[in-house]
Amino acid sequence: MRKTLIAIAPTLKLTRVTTAFGAVANLWFIILWARFNPDELAPHPIKDASLPLLLAAGLIAGVGLYAFGTSLNDLLDVHRDRALNKQTSPIVDGSASIELAVCLVAATLMLAILGSIAFGTEAILMTLLLAVAILIFNALGKFIPGIGMLLLALIYAGHMLIPDLWTRFLLPVWLVMTHALIVAALAQQLGRRSPPISRRAAVFALLGWLTCTIALAALAWTRRIPDDGLWPNFVPPTAVLYPLGFVLIFAIMIWRRYKKVGLGPALGEKITRYGAIWPALYACGWLAGAGLWTACAIMATLTITGFLVMTVLRELYALIEHPVGYRL
Repeated sequence: MRKTLIAIAPTLKLTRVTTAFGAVANLWFIILWARFNPDELAPHPIKDASLPLLLAAGLIAGVGLYAFGTSLNDLLDVHRDRALNKQTSPIVDGSASIELAVCLVAATLMLAILGSIAFGTEAILMTLLLAVAILIFNALGKFIPGIGMLLLALIYAGHMLIPDLWTRFLLPVWLVMTHALIVAALAQQLGRRSPPISRRAAVFALLGWLTCTIALAALAWTRRIPDDGLWPNFVPPTAVLYPLGFVLIFAIMIWRRYKKVGLGPALGEKITRYGAIWPALYACGWLAGAGLWTACAIMATLTITGFLVMTVLRELYALIEHPVGYRL
């Protein structure tokens, strides 16, 4: 068992699969929302295909695209990380090679495309478009905070729409987009990461977010049916209460971490980690608020299972790096 874990440890470090669950949950939410909502204009595969097959495809597409981004990040930053002696990089610390990173970039992109096939041609095109956006983010965006924060928010929103580009209720997409932008900003600023967010970058990101918000609202308006408004009639107005509750809990947790560890990289890491898994809780909240209890139970089960699996993987990985010994 230990030999197997040691063998796959470099892959786990490059792909960061222990934090990929939130991205997968975004796809699962759209699948369950479209499947259990007869008023959603979902494509044929989501309405008729086997639900376990769809969820498995969402898992493959979600993990594949997320791992593609993380592997690409380490590969493109290898010279910079070596110059800074950044030991958190698996390539710099010697646990992974450049050849492995190249193979993982190609393999994870193919996995993402393979998973998206289950949702049709439009999903494949969206996956390829997101791959290009991820490439731009890693090559340019993360070094320019204003562009990087906005691009990251758009990647998360687009990632959510892979299973169903035609979903009518777009407020959950807007919430995930906004959440990703805020998490990126807080991690950058409170985590004391370089470069800092300038006033110009903040204004650019805010204006970009406002433009995307208007675009999503316009898109939702074009998809409404007669006697419907911007908020679809099939969604209870109280559905927003559960996600808002999770927003409040997230804010409280970040505040408590700030009081405990203060400003710096440790706080930035916590914000990023919590922010990555929080979309799964939003998904459960939306499904519960809409009264889709069967879908909510499925989502909650997947969330708990995924969280446990990711936690076990992280603990096993930590055990490999720092084995327990005995003092003499």
